[in-house]
Amino acid sequence: MFQAKGEKHWIIPDGFIPPDSSGSLTSHESVCVLNTSSEEALLRFTIFFEDREPMEDMMHVVPARRTKHIRTSSLQKNGAGIPVGVPYAIEVKSDIPVIVQYSRLDSTQAENALMSTMAFPLKSK
Repeated sequence: MFQAKGEKHWIIPDGFIPPDSSGSLTSHESVCVLNTSSEEALLRFTIFFEDREPMEDMMHVVPARRTKHIRTSSLQKNGAGIPVGVPYAIEVKSDIPVIVQYSRLDSTQAENALMSTMAFPLKSK
């Protein structure tokens, strides 16, 4: 049996899906999740905005002993996704400990920019 590593609660305060892309690459963001456990992880996403109510309870499953890259543009609530060009923040809650990383590809200019950082873990009590 493989033990879960990481935390159950993660925060990503800076989200922004660029509205434009240049060239063949599409600007996008991904929440990258590693599940080292022998059981699947059930993730619950909440998206916070500056000027509107949060989008809550967007669910994703990460299979046991796998990684999953979840594009934020794929997160949906009642058929609505995260709007492009709007700042937001992400809260990720998991039923078991996982490891969360955040990446953004900004291809709004010919010189692409790729940024990646670990999400902020909130320690379980």
